[in-house]
Amino acid sequence: MSDQDHLDLTLEPDDGGRIANLTGPFDAHLRQIEVRLGIEIRNRGNRFRLVGKRADTERAEAVLLNLFKQTDNSLITTETVHLAMLEEGAIGADRNRDDSPLDRDEIVVRTKRGVVRGRGPHQKQYLQAIANHDLSFGIGPAGTGKTYLAVASAVNALEKDRVRRIILTRPAVEAGEKLGFLPGDMTQKVDPYLRPLYDALYEMLGFERVAKLVERSVIEVAPLAFMRGRTLNESFIILDEAQNTTTEQMKMFLTRIGFGSCAVVTGDVTQIDLPRADKSGLKHAMRVLDGVPKISFTYFRKEDVVRHPLVQAIVQAYEEHEKREAPAEGQGG
Repeated sequence: MSDQDHLDLTLEPDDGGRIANLTGPFDAHLRQIEVRLGIEIRNRGNRFRLVGKRADTERAEAVLLNLFKQTDNSLITTETVHLAMLEEGAIGADRNRDDSPLDRDEIVVRTKRGVVRGRGPHQKQYLQAIANHDLSFGIGPAGTGKTYLAVASAVNALEKDRVRRIILTRPAVEAGEKLGFLPGDMTQKVDPYLRPLYDALYEMLGFERVAKLVERSVIEVAPLAFMRGRTLNESFIILDEAQNTTTEQMKMFLTRIGFGSCAVVTGDVTQIDLPRADKSGLKHAMRVLDGVPKISFTYFRKEDVVRHPLVQAIVQAYEEHEKREAPAEGQGG
């Protein structure tokens, strides 16, 4: 065939339970791979025939082999299939990339929850950037692992005594809502804004350990306003939701970095909750710091989303809508 080809694959051992786990209920996992790669998968027992363009069937083969290995000790879900396709370069515009440089120098982060490694080229690049730069930016849509991987890297650095403390901060900006007066002391007032950072820490270290480290000030979770006037030495500092900083706040944060410290800034420039008159500090920093040595920028795309597959479709729909609206807004301005 000129356009279409087929590839035959036999999975061993021939275990009915593992094959059923791989294919999913009513072959849902096979259909998921078919839709993503534009191929057809036929199977009888442990024998599979993949029909489509050669490059796509080879990627499907790699995904199926990856997933079949996992069936030995874990349940395959739609999320597992999505992540496997991401790992094998089966999603996105980077399909034809050479993975060897990233795979050869892959950064693996170990936490109480287990081993955390990059899924796909941009997450691997991001982990490498954090490990090799004193200041790293992770920019892209929700669900791409920006904050999660940064927190995992911070926990890893603390466990290996590379830093003495972890400082997690984010601007206390309401997402388009007016919450009004919040009861309680200062900690109780700002806790709702910082909850996502706590959630990541709890997953990495467990509730009790986080509580003890917070009590000893080894871990500090605070709103960005509390950073003014401080110099943070021997710390791993993460600024989350940085798109909601003003230019002044961003400059203030970046000048807090002290000796022996590492800083990671994460944000999504498509979800800015600042008043229209205020400029995003993240957008401004992207322009000002572009090309500055020893500062790394990792840009994630919709293909890197590792949440429910619907999230990726939502991100894409918003991107396309904004592209259509942009020319009209430009003419109106």
